[in-house]
Amino acid sequence: MKKLLAVLVLVILILCIVVGLDAYRKVFRPYKGYGGSRTVDIPAGATVSDIARRLYHARVIPSYTYFLIYYRLFFSTTQLKSGEYEFTRRLTMKQVIEKLHRGRVVLYKITVKEGMTLRETAEYLGREHQFDAESFLREAGSPEPIRDLDPEAGDLEGYLYPETYLVPRGTTAEQMVALMVQRFKETFNHTLRWRANDIGMSVREVVILAALIEKETAHRDERFLISSVFHNRLKRGMPLGCDPTIIYILKQQNRWDGNIRWKDLEIESPYNTRIHKGLPPGPICSPGVSSIEAALYPENSEYLYFVAKDNRSHYFSKTLKEHNWAVRKFILKKNE
Repeated sequence: MKKLLAVLVLVILILCIVVGLDAYRKVFRPYKGYGGSRTVDIPAGATVSDIARRLYHARVIPSYTYFLIYYRLFFSTTQLKSGEYEFTRRLTMKQVIEKLHRGRVVLYKITVKEGMTLRETAEYLGREHQFDAESFLREAGSPEPIRDLDPEAGDLEGYLYPETYLVPRGTTAEQMVALMVQRFKETFNHTLRWRANDIGMSVREVVILAALIEKETAHRDERFLISSVFHNRLKRGMPLGCDPTIIYILKQQNRWDGNIRWKDLEIESPYNTRIHKGLPPGPICSPGVSSIEAALYPENSEYLYFVAKDNRSHYFSKTLKEHNWAVRKFILKKNE
């Protein structure tokens, strides 16, 4: 009987050692049971058991059971976050848990270019990044996120900051709009707001002017000169004569076909800066930071006119006579 008991104890001891070594190897040693990389999607509301099962089937962890026991013994108060996770290297179970706890999900790049209107931004996100365009338009149609800086805003036109964003899969239209407005507020910082106040402009007026500059040229060097033209015209009470506002009107009316006709210059709209003095009633696109800076820090010049010489540069004039000469040289003769 004593011998049988001794054998039984020995067997149990050996089993404990075997199980202990197996547990140590699978829990504390880095593991990678897949080739290349592996993506695991953790849905919102998933239980620890669901998560362990997904990780095990993806061969990110070597044991479903050991993971549950290890988590419940040492990490029971640690929240595991939902999202899409990419695994590319060997990890211990602790490292896997930390990755899910910190929410190190896969991020996707979304680049929103300068000069896009609110509708163009919605269509781009819907076409290229699987957002619901109509939902995005509804969210961006509410001015509430920007009320603190622009009480007069009717929507978020001009305030969806153009930049490259890194967002997780499943980002909603509401979250994307909030992120873009937040980035605008971070960019239009206290220094720029102080400058706007110093030159007697509201944030709204700066954004409206910056949007005009953004649409007139894509080249940073010229933005400050174009800004000086607009500032000089505003001081003299002259119409800004900014053709991109005509294009904006035509786009809003779904009539833009790539060409401005002479009759379009007479469209009756408060956005028509050919016939109405001062700034248009709202931004015509989302300007980038260089256009915002140009609106706030115009070049010191006496220019009142400019005309495109080519796709890259403009000719600036101080008088109408010189401007008319430039129009004949760079526009009319080119079209003959």
